[in-house]
Amino acid sequence: MPKSVTTATDRQILRDLAAQVAEIAALPVQQETIRLWRANNALRPVRPLVLIDQVPWHELNVNDELTLRCQDEFCRGLETELRRRLYCWNHLRADMVVEPFLDLGKVFHDDGFGLRIEEHTAALDPQNDIQGHLYIDQLKTDEDLAKIRAPHITLDEPATAALEARAREILDGLLQVRMIGYGAWFRLWDIIPMWHSVESCLMDLADRPDFVHRLMRRFTDAHFQMLDDLEAKGYLHGPQSLIHCTGAWTDELPAPGYDPAKPRARDIWTAGMAQIFSSVSPAMHQEFEIDYAIPWYARFGLGYYGCCEPLDRKLDIVRLLPHVRKVSMSPWVDVERGAEGLGRDFVFSRKPAPVRLAGDSVDWPAVEADLRATRAACARHGCPLEFTLKDVSTVQYHPERLWQWADLAMRVVKE
Repeated sequence: MPKSVTTATDRQILRDLAAQVAEIAALPVQQETIRLWRANNALRPVRPLVLIDQVPWHELNVNDELTLRCQDEFCRGLETELRRRLYCWNHLRADMVVEPFLDLGKVFHDDGFGLRIEEHTAALDPQNDIQGHLYIDQLKTDEDLAKIRAPHITLDEPATAALEARAREILDGLLQVRMIGYGAWFRLWDIIPMWHSVESCLMDLADRPDFVHRLMRRFTDAHFQMLDDLEAKGYLHGPQSLIHCTGAWTDELPAPGYDPAKPRARDIWTAGMAQIFSSVSPAMHQEFEIDYAIPWYARFGLGYYGCCEPLDRKLDIVRLLPHVRKVSMSPWVDVERGAEGLGRDFVFSRKPAPVRLAGDSVDWPAVEADLRATRAACARHGCPLEFTLKDVSTVQYHPERLWQWADLAMRVVKE
């Protein structure tokens, strides 16, 4: 295969875009917004914060703002990141922060946890990477559980060095290049259904609880072996700007004794979730998820818990997790109950319903009423609040809906 080469034209395209990003990153508002995130994450909020993430990029291109012009594949990857950052700043700004660097992942070789996903998929829009999934059960017996093991992870140092050198040559004098490692999450119940099928997972919780415990012990042990290995080798992600699509800026991390060349779990954020447990009781959620997650969270400096699962009726068990600072409040929670349960002890990480933007039209008064009701509930209970619009699979090719939502949300939080 011929070696990838940065042409003069590709280099100039990238440098022009990087210069725009660098100019925005130098604006004083960036440090002011970081200050707001630090205050919110310290449970001393100035006002609620707003971000937009996980959007249908294939629907959003206007005026060719997202059209790629580079020819080389590596350069097109950089161009995609730079153009999306500029697009967000111009249209979806809210409380985003533009920083003067570009993150690239180190090149790791990871052979996984011993199983591969077997599935059938279906898509309504071939341009959309959001698909439906039907997973094939591969975990039927104890012999099948033996397939689960800790991954073997190695850093490809020559490939990483080459990647970094090439990016630095292109962006020299404009943006820093940060080579980032692994983020460590505890989301076993997002992975297990992809091996075991959703139906089998839920049935086994009731019909074969001992089997599920054996599964959880084996998979949890594999996660801790992986974490020990990542720490020992210095492969963990260093400073984090985002955690689960929200601002991660904090004065509490890294921990004393931090070595940038060898980040420890206690220097960083972790996150976790058990979205399939939306339909199980608090007692079952604790037995098969929280009790296994407690020692994981104890290893980390700060934590984020939850995603789409409604947690407003399960906050007593969420409180058992050490070092959790933010709790997801999905579109299906009772915001009053959630705010009362979290109080001043956690950030209420609200996920407004993206479906409101996905229909033939948008009921903007209802969108605004939902934002205001959440803000009012958190104000009554002194609960730090952030809004994250995410998991937006479609806006029916009306990108202006996201722009309008950003403007509306910022107006609500600033009043």
